Parts: sequence; C-alpha cells; structure tokens
Amino acid sequence: MVSVGVPREFDEGRMTERRVVLTPAGVRELTALGATVLVESGAGRMAGFTDDEYRQAGAHVVYDRAEVYQRSDLVVRVARPQPGEYDLFREGQALLAFLHLAVAPTDFLEALAARRVTAIGYEVIQTPEGDLPVLKPMSRIAGLMAYQIAARLLEAGVPGGRGILIPGLPGIPPAEVVIIGAGNLGSTAALLFHRVGANVYVMDKDFQRLERLYQLSHGGVVTVLISQHYLEKMIPFADVLITAVLEPGARAPVLVTEAMVRRMKPGAVILDFSIDQGGAVETSRLTPGFEHVYQVHGVIHFCVPNVPAYVPRTASYALTTALLPYLRELVQRPLEEALRVSFDLRRGVYVYQGVFVGPVAPPPNVPTDRLERLLELEG
Repeated sequence: MVSVGVPREFDEGRMTERRVVLTPAGVRELTALGATVLVESGAGRMAGFTDDEYRQAGAHVVYDRAEVYQRSDLVVRVARPQPGEYDLFREGQALLAFLHLAVAPTDFLEALAARRVTAIGYEVIQTPEGDLPVLKPMSRIAGLMAYQIAARLLEAGVPGGRGILIPGLPGIPPAEVVIIGAGNLGSTAALLFHRVGANVYVMDKDFQRLERLYQLSHGGVVTVLISQHYLEKMIPFADVLITAVLEPGARAPVLVTEAMVRRMKPGAVILDFSIDQGGAVETSRLTPGFEHVYQVHGVIHFCVPNVPAYVPRTASYALTTALLPYLRELVQRPLEEALRVSFDLRRGVYVYQGVFVGPVAPPPNVPTDRLERLLELEG
C-alpha cells in the first residue's frame, strides 16, 4: 500500500504559500484506491479546508511534520521544501512539487542526491504534444489576476502610482499594456486586458501562438514576433509590462535590460511572472507580495513567484484536479512502473533515485552514473 504525505506549506518568513496540493475531495479519490494519505494538521487552513474535512475524506491527520516525511512513500506539496525540511527526506522517497530546480539552492540539490530522492517538478510534467498540464491552470489563474494586480498598482494610493484607469474613458485613451510571452499566462492576460479596453501588444517567438491569440481577439490584440528592435521600441511606452516567458526546467532568459527599464514612464508597472524561474527583467528581485513592491528608476516592480496563492481555494481545487491523473498512477503502481507507462511523468523527473537526469546540472561531487536507470524506462 502506497502512503502519500501532504506537509503544511510555509506560512511565515519572506514568502507565504496559501495553497494546498490536495483538497479533501482529492484525498478521498486516493484513499478509495487503497492509498494511505497523511496530512499535516493545518495543511489546508489557508485554503479554507479544515482538519476534520480531511479526516472525513479518509486522511490521517498528524501533528508532526517529520512524521509526514518518515511515513510517506510520496511527498506531495505545492512549493519546494524549506531548508529545515531537507533532513526529513526519507531514503528512496519521491517528492512532487513546483521545484524550479534551475534556481534552487545548492544544499537542496545535494539533499536530493544524498537521500536518493526522486524529484518530480509539476512545472516540467509535459505531454507528448508539449502541453504542461499541471502548470497550465496555475498560469491561467495568474493571467486572470494580472489585470487586478496591475489596476491596483496603477492607482495613486500606491507610492509612485501613475493614477490611471486601465480602460480609459470616452475621450481619454486607455492604458498601454505590453506582454512578453503568448503562452497560457500571457494569452489569458492579453485577452482580459483587451476585453476591458486596454491597448494590448504581445510579443513571442512562436508565430503559431501569436496567430492563435490574434484570432481569439478578432484582431484586437497586436501581435509581434519578438526581436531586440521591438523590445526597445515597445517597452518605453508601456504603462504595464508583463513578462511571462518560460523555458521548461531552465532559468528564464533576461529579455528586459535595466537600460530598457530606465526608459519606461515614471509610475509604469512591471509584473515579472517569470520570477519563479529567476525573472525575465534585469531589475527584478524576488518579493513576497504587495507590501514589498519596489521601484527601480521610478518603475514599480511586482515580482511575486506564487501569484495563484492569492486565491488559494480556487487554486487548490485546480491543482488537485490537474494532479489527480498522475497521483492515481503513482499510488496504483510501483514508482518505476508508473514512470515507464507515463510519458508525462517521465518528462517531469528532475532527479531519479538521487541522480540528476533532467535539464538541471547536478551540484559538484554528485554522481550521474545511474542515468541508465531512467533511460531504461523509456524503452
């Protein structure tokens, strides 16, 4: 019988993660398959789920985080574990989370190797068609929230805010919104900004994405193949600049230089949604939330890595729904067999039994000679 552990996410320090990876309904699905689910007390509190709801769904609610790790074959969570949890990893355990190993601390990578952990990143679980099924709903939530975040930061009540209304008024032009990246997040944001009346410009290197967005907006969104020329031409007139670029498993490319930021309007807003992978703007730095927005060259920066955590109940339902097909595989089959039959899960593997097999290079002195084990699964 496979045991699944759900630790409580961090709710103190610089970042707060309010989502929970499994709702009580998700727990009920897994226990019906024979899995034992251990939920740390309070894990669902910030998303509005009580310990009693988890008990009624069949979970064992435990009060010691170490017990969750030590009794679990699979540890499933939202965010990457914190340093105090590294020593809790069990030998041979599987860990699933938004791991973003390209920007993870070295001691975390070393802990995965030392405990021979198999680490699967939600952000790199990928279908044969190239879709990112677990990341997609989170990207859409962030894209939908981009409008309300930008609208708030453009108000005069925010230090340095331009004091403008995004849709404008009759006789008064709307805001100029420039979006870099036409994936799920960028396209969702573009369509919403367009719907409320903003002038929207989207850049991407993928012409098919741009064509699809152009059609969905009935030509209302201006689409541009990204180039240095257009970056330098369009960024200075933006009231709102959104970066939503993704290289799965890799650090985000820095496309907006400090020189470009310096040329932007005073009080303009940058929403760097690529910050969870290091950021696509040279002047971006990781920030916990609205109370920590900051200005560089008079431009307001919002660089929060877990925006869906602002709507944790909706986001938790969406995350559970996206993950359940993969968790069902993992609780019904041995790990190696589940990876063999599921292309999507194989693509999500960063580390297999302590060996770095994904796009992220291992830290020094970490062995890579067991790569053949994962390659065998492909056959």
